[in-house]
Amino acid sequence: MVQSSVLGFPRIGANRELKKATEAYWQGKTSAEDLLQVGKQIRAHNWKLQKQAGVDVIASNDFSFYDQVLDLSLLFNVIPDRYAKYQLSPLDTFFAMGRGLQRKATATEKAVDVTALEMVKWFDSNYHYVRPTFSNGTQFRLNGQKPVDEFLEAKQLGIETRPVLLGPVSYLYLGKADKDSLDLEPLSLLQKILPLYAEILQKLAAAGATSVQIDEPILVLDLEKKVQDAFKTAYDFLGAQASLPEITLATYFGTVVPNLAAIKNLPVAGFHFDFVRNPEQLDDVAAILSDKQTLSVGVVDGRNIWKNDFAKSFELVQKAIQKLGKDRVVVATSSSLLHTPVDLESEKNLKPEIKDWFAFATQKVKEVVVIAKNVSGDDVSAELAANAQSVSGRASSTITNNEAVQKRVASIDEKMSTRSAPFPQRLEEQQKVFNLPLFPTTTIGSFPQTKDIRINRNKFVKGTITAEQYEKFINAEIETVIRFQEEIGLDVLVHGEPERNDMVQYFGEQIDGYAFTVYGWVQSYGSRYVRPPIIVGDLSRPKAMSVKESVYAQSITPKPVKGMLTGPVTCLRWSFPRNDVDQETQAMQLALALRDEVNDLEAAGIKVIQVDEPALREGLPLRSGAERAAYLKWAAESFRVATSGVANKTQIHSHFCYSDLDPNHIKALDADVVSIEFSKKDDPNYIAEFQNYPNHIGLGLFDIHSPRIPSTEEFISKIETIMKSYPADKFWVNPDCGLKTRGWEETKLSLTHMVEAAKHFREVYSKK
Repeated sequence: MVQSSVLGFPRIGANRELKKATEAYWQGKTSAEDLLQVGKQIRAHNWKLQKQAGVDVIASNDFSFYDQVLDLSLLFNVIPDRYAKYQLSPLDTFFAMGRGLQRKATATEKAVDVTALEMVKWFDSNYHYVRPTFSNGTQFRLNGQKPVDEFLEAKQLGIETRPVLLGPVSYLYLGKADKDSLDLEPLSLLQKILPLYAEILQKLAAAGATSVQIDEPILVLDLEKKVQDAFKTAYDFLGAQASLPEITLATYFGTVVPNLAAIKNLPVAGFHFDFVRNPEQLDDVAAILSDKQTLSVGVVDGRNIWKNDFAKSFELVQKAIQKLGKDRVVVATSSSLLHTPVDLESEKNLKPEIKDWFAFATQKVKEVVVIAKNVSGDDVSAELAANAQSVSGRASSTITNNEAVQKRVASIDEKMSTRSAPFPQRLEEQQKVFNLPLFPTTTIGSFPQTKDIRINRNKFVKGTITAEQYEKFINAEIETVIRFQEEIGLDVLVHGEPERNDMVQYFGEQIDGYAFTVYGWVQSYGSRYVRPPIIVGDLSRPKAMSVKESVYAQSITPKPVKGMLTGPVTCLRWSFPRNDVDQETQAMQLALALRDEVNDLEAAGIKVIQVDEPALREGLPLRSGAERAAYLKWAAESFRVATSGVANKTQIHSHFCYSDLDPNHIKALDADVVSIEFSKKDDPNYIAEFQNYPNHIGLGLFDIHSPRIPSTEEFISKIETIMKSYPADKFWVNPDCGLKTRGWEETKLSLTHMVEAAKHFREVYSKK
């Protein structure tokens, strides 16, 4: 019989229970015990759901209150001294590392003021992990035994699970050296960390675990030989230990073929590979297996919401069985289902035709079981027939195709993606219009989304207030934001985006070719969840989307107000894209829709337009080569198609955050001004990389995901560091990202301090 396996399940809860409980704990409204109990309830629900569906191999330790990589850092005591010195509880240390902590002293507690660790994208997904940060003084040891505790928790429910851990090579490779140990190569710590892996695996074996899943996702990257060699070092060490559970080594999000030599002959029980992304790797990976090693075939997509095409999956699994035999093949999800919404059945508002095309995490669990049953010889004919009908119906639907959009994309030429003059000439014209001071200040776009804003938006959606009432409310919110920015002296303003639910969903709701969910939440980081829109057909903009609010904001202030849009690549990457049309085509369709909006904003008198592309780096193919070069070409072109139809005097901005960015990728966009997340970088070399960036740039000066408030002196110190290697006449002063998730009081103080620092430097440089 062929077994079924799920590599991980969403941790957020069917009704976002984790978000509510975590944020209540942060706000001091509930206890740690209350929070831990919610986590226990979510885990029990997830395990029982999979067990009842018939899954054979169910993951444990796939749950986290913030991030699974941060869990491992806490478990292995990879806790920089700046957190350890406060002697917080393990839970509070964990959250301080993830989001920072600023707390005044009380009669019973010390004052705390510490920033968060760096947060970056998890490979090419929209999930963010907290980067492990090592120093020469890191003392590895076990802090508790979370993987064991959760394994035993499931066992008490009568459910045998397979604990999952991020592997030692990937964990170190994905980390970085702390600012006081920049000469440290994290991978050099392998020999020190391996005994901890052996120790936790021995504890799991003692608890009754017979197998574990160890994820080594970096195997889909371009790896130097020393990194490839590290796999043999690591797994030979673990293979030599007595009484460890059997190891299934898992990788996903790409092909492992270029790194097969690194894992051939490793002493593991089996491997898992992603055959959704790269079905063609089957022959190569099967060839390196020993006679006893198993192959977990990831055929159910853990990254998208489309219903599995059973016929294609059966064909691939059968091919694997022909090579290895039924007893050595496991049918699995391609990756953890962390990246998909929890349950499609919650969605009552989707058109039945469209809903029939989707499968969320709960449905994907069932798909894995059906595929395994079918190749095992069980009768699942009813499921097969229904699936074939769904797949055929989607392919022939009129919803998916718009001939006018397809013709317009075919007409795109080089002129459409080129500004009419180079940047120096544009800058000269823009300076005459704006007359901005040295160190111009701005924000990224959004201001706090208060409870009042959410209540009124909900009333409008439900029809309990009229469009006129809602517009009056939104205009009042915009005016509040504008007056505050004027009061503190910001130079280029924003309208605050009170009308927007999400930076992609808001536009997607106004673009033909999208579908939307009510409960389709996915974790982006910590307690930040998003509901990605779903691209179901060809994309076009029937009417203006943001002009009304931008025009109103500009009408009440003499200062320039930015029109705010989300770029084509980000709209694509932060949606669930089609899997029947290439991503370049979808990006160009979005670019044309945004081009119309940019031109309408300019015609309405908006002189600064920001088109954000934070997902630009996220979309980069994981391996270098022709695919990556092609992506960089069309991604940049799509941005330029969206923004190049304006006059020289119209200033185009863009924003990027939480990724390892390459200046050359950003340069290809030819935006007049870019703003980049910087506050967590702690690396002077990162500034130097942008030294020769030709256009203007703002390196983000404070972390908007943390509640702490930087002082004016802290801002001055950061700018002083930047000015040592960056030209003052090109530098803008701004936060890391939008302020949507912050409270008003911390926003006011942080921005006031930021503006005070900019004014300080204007005075300093006026005397030079």
